[in-house]
Amino acid sequence: MLLLDTNIWLELLLEQEKADQVRRLLDVEEAWKFALTDFSLHSLGVILTRLKKDDLFLDFLSDTLEDSAVRVIRLDTAGLKEVPAVCRKFGLDFDDAYQYLAAEKNNLTLVSFDSDFDRTERGRKTPADVAGLKS
Repeated sequence: MLLLDTNIWLELLLEQEKADQVRRLLDVEEAWKFALTDFSLHSLGVILTRLKKDDLFLDFLSDTLEDSAVRVIRLDTAGLKEVPAVCRKFGLDFDDAYQYLAAEKNNLTLVSFDSDFDRTERGRKTPADVAGLKS
């Protein structure tokens, strides 16, 4: 099971440089193997509406949450209380610590373009790693 970080979804939605890697990952793995956090979901909403891409956000909700088996996961209060310690331990920002803990608590592989996760015990994979592509 794979936790896709916010930057993975943004790369695809905004058709950025590595969007093809993300598209390939989504093609080779079944949707039920993917998860995103509620934090990522809300971040995507903030970013896309700020960019005046409301329709893109609505399409994402329909395609990803309503029409596929992608799971949304969240940290409970006990998990949120662990975030500051993870920030300090690995030198992560709040959002990265949230993603890290969500992956750890749900035994998911974190997929991200963010190299900050390389400092952690769990590390991260890129879409190319998971899909068997060359970076």
